[in-house]
Amino acid sequence: MLDSAIMMVSIILVINIIYVSFSTIRVILTLKGQKYIAAVIGTLEIMIYVLGLGLVLDNLDQIENLLAYGIGYGLGVIIGSKIEERLALGYITVNVISSDPEINFTQQLREKGYGVTSWYAYGMEGDRLSMQILTPRKYELHLYETIKQIDEKAFIISYEPKQINGGFWVKQVRKGKIKQSVESEEQAEQQEQQTEQEEQAAVPSGDKRND
Repeated sequence: MLDSAIMMVSIILVINIIYVSFSTIRVILTLKGQKYIAAVIGTLEIMIYVLGLGLVLDNLDQIENLLAYGIGYGLGVIIGSKIEERLALGYITVNVISSDPEINFTQQLREKGYGVTSWYAYGMEGDRLSMQILTPRKYELHLYETIKQIDEKAFIISYEPKQINGGFWVKQVRKGKIKQSVESEEQAEQQEQQTEQEEQAAVPSGDKRND
């Protein structure tokens, strides 16, 4: 009897986690204009929903099933959001304002594959370099790190555009140059770490004690 109750709770929990995860991803895909993929996910979502709800309605006298349904719903929201973060769908537009217009900011970012539009602006304390940068969401954090390396005092604002059409931006970003740049930097970091480890391993133990 106990094994049966545990099995029922587990099934309801898993079903609701899957259902709500699908629901979260469907909504995000719909907002991003991926209506056909969203429709397929929606079909699976409603089938799983009916199955889970049916199990709960058939066993309303057991409070643990209702609790499993509620907990599964909450976990599904979290897991669905995590999946979407991993997928990193769409693009991010980043507005950057540098306090030093003399920095060769635009060229350095373009060399890494980012689409950049720049212009000179005037702030309360003098001239500024203002830029608008487009990047796939999966490279968002890498872009922030690159900006801070060039100018750690740069002012950064980001938002997700609803629609992008034409222009140099999308063509440049889709060429995969950003991916190549990121992979090259990661390889360089790994090589540097490996070199440091080899140098440390080459130091005699007596020298380490003397240090």
